[in-house]
Amino acid sequence: MTDTQPTKFDAAHFDSKARQWDENPLFQARGQKIAQAIRQAVPLHKHMNALDYGCGTGLLSFPLKDELGAILLADSSSGMLEVVAEKIVAQGVTRMTPVKLDLLTDPPPAQRFDLIVTAMTLHHVPDTDHILRIFHDLLQPGGYLCIADLDQEDGSFHGPEVDVHHGFDQADLGRRAAQAGFADAQFQTVFSIAKENENGTRDYPVFLMTARRAGA
Repeated sequence: MTDTQPTKFDAAHFDSKARQWDENPLFQARGQKIAQAIRQAVPLHKHMNALDYGCGTGLLSFPLKDELGAILLADSSSGMLEVVAEKIVAQGVTRMTPVKLDLLTDPPPAQRFDLIVTAMTLHHVPDTDHILRIFHDLLQPGGYLCIADLDQEDGSFHGPEVDVHHGFDQADLGRRAAQAGFADAQFQTVFSIAKENENGTRDYPVFLMTARRAGA
């Protein structure tokens, strides 16, 4: 992770892309692969209340919805949340609730969760340590945190014009999670994104970190 702090998440950028988001087969495949890895790493059950932070159009939550209880789908992009709300209605889902939320600036939800999932969102969050502490506080004792994001890279994934974390060093993120109060952080590579650049095609691995809040 870089030492510099990225600027605030640009919701307008994602608003403009929301209507076409689900048309990208890579995004669909990535959501399915991350969901499958979560199934294998976490003992999901229908009494688990979950938070999907940075939910986008729900490409992670919808594959998991039949294995969980209530899911709060949070994002700071109104455009993404509009698409989520339409999908919830179209599929007749009763236990998924979209909400506009930025945990670094908005009051946190009053409820506590058994599971927090977040995919390709952490590198957009300026203060990694702060969001990890918030996630810890939002979990029930023994609750699970699942973070999927990019391995540390040289900044070429987004390009120099986009001010985000250039992925994450797994060992460093594991230490930060432990400092925030999490235990048993484990990592696995779950997906790889191939992108073209001036030197040809490059693969950018995506990891899944799972950790637990200490407690019963």
